[in-house]
Amino acid sequence: MDLGPFLLLASLEGLVQAAVLSLSALGLCLVFGVLRVVNVAHGEFYMLGAVIAWLVSNTLIGHPLSGFLLALLVAPLFVGVIAFLTDRMILHKINHSPEATIVVTIGMLYVIQQSVLIGFGPDARTIEPPFYFHINFPWFGYSGYKLSVILMAAVLLLMVWYVISRTRLGLVMRATQLDREMAQVLGIPVGWVFGLVFASGAMLAALGSILIAPIRQVHYLMGLDPLLMSFIVVIIGGLGSIRGALMAALLIGMSDGIISMFFSPTLAKMFSTLLVALVLIFKPEGLFGQRQS
Repeated sequence: MDLGPFLLLASLEGLVQAAVLSLSALGLCLVFGVLRVVNVAHGEFYMLGAVIAWLVSNTLIGHPLSGFLLALLVAPLFVGVIAFLTDRMILHKINHSPEATIVVTIGMLYVIQQSVLIGFGPDARTIEPPFYFHINFPWFGYSGYKLSVILMAAVLLLMVWYVISRTRLGLVMRATQLDREMAQVLGIPVGWVFGLVFASGAMLAALGSILIAPIRQVHYLMGLDPLLMSFIVVIIGGLGSIRGALMAALLIGMSDGIISMFFSPTLAKMFSTLLVALVLIFKPEGLFGQRQS
């Protein structure tokens, strides 16, 4: 294959990576932006979404598309309920202290991971793609499902943008982010907003894992790499900056796909790590973050 078509193929793979990474990183960024805490268990919510999707899609008998659509609805809701209850029952009790939250979410990481290991097992499983077709370019054929992942992720991101910027719920979230004390004075139930935001972040991670599950294998350790990549994206984009997270996800996803295709996945991860180091040295607040005065 010539260089041009090969670069196009690598770019498409990078867009798939960026689409899924955008959802996961946006969830992590949203939690930090509003709650000002770091959710170390974010990757396990990602993994839990894929595992539940596998259970739902393999339980429902019929066309794979019906099982996938049901999983796309049920799995994020289930993960969101778990995250919401965790926030209300644990994080709320420690007043969302940043240091204590890190310790608590590390504990959650191991609890979720080991629970899935016991119930799901150590073996990797596969989810059947909801449909099979190829887009025939002049130089090669490409999976129609992978292209649909890019489209579905874009639609989900637009929906999140609309909720945050155009609805009353988004206004309440932004008010809580800017000044939680004043929000309480105005009668906003800050505790419930925190729980909803924490659940929303987990649900975005779960949605990303469900979209990628028919392409990758589902297993109990699959949340580790997305957690690392999401942290990289949030650091590069700027802590709490949604625009920065999306731009950084596109940059990291595209570079990861292209470098992995031309060279190796290890070199792609080295590039991401180097980029984080450069950002921390020359612009510690991130590319789109605000410098603290």
